[in-house]
Amino acid sequence: MAAATQNVVHPDEVDPRREGSADVRVTFDASNGSELLEQRVVRFGPGRSEERKLDGQQEILYVVSGRGALDLNGRRHALEPNTGVFVATGETYVVEAEEELTLVSVVTPEDRGTDDSTRKVTVRFADQPELEASSERTYRLLVNEDAGCLDVTQFLGIVQPSKVPFHSHPYDEVGYIVEGEGIAHVDGAETPLRSGSCFHLAAEQAHCIENSGAGPMRILGVLYPSSSPASRSYEDKQ
Repeated sequence: MAAATQNVVHPDEVDPRREGSADVRVTFDASNGSELLEQRVVRFGPGRSEERKLDGQQEILYVVSGRGALDLNGRRHALEPNTGVFVATGETYVVEAEEELTLVSVVTPEDRGTDDSTRKVTVRFADQPELEASSERTYRLLVNEDAGCLDVTQFLGIVQPSKVPFHSHPYDEVGYIVEGEGIAHVDGAETPLRSGSCFHLAAEQAHCIENSGAGPMRILGVLYPSSSPASRSYEDKQ
């Protein structure tokens, strides 16, 4: 039987599982139609987490709230809101939370490997240039090939109140609404989005993410394979 496909999941409606000091909510994986990407919202209590290591896959993290540190192979990296994190395959890490710490984790296939010459473990939103995708949308790249990650692009997009034309992309994408509210228009359905909502868009799936609020919407996106958030396979010209 084929997996039931979902395009929007609200983490507060997902039962958490306990992993040491962390509550883990799996929002997308193969069980609901995301065959390539696994997205998890992880809340760590203060203290030191269990060790985590992935072989044959890589993990891209984003700090939603809280502060702490990532101990990666014995080296300490600061964690603060709006920070992207790249954990390469085979690496072991521990999270040390100074206070309650919420991360969005996306586990992806590892195909092209890591460029050690440009490798960064953490990338701060504040340190990245703002790029224009359209008149309504800008974005800042976090984890991508500039950080040595050759397979994945992680970015934070800022969308002004608008409803853009339906379009599609050549990559799989999972997203997380960091701030704002709107509507996901996918496959004839209109699903409300709020802060904390997660979404999955398959490659070539026509969609529109509408910002129906009064202010900017901030959207975390992870693309596989790596690409530009501004790329389009198709766009409705009407």
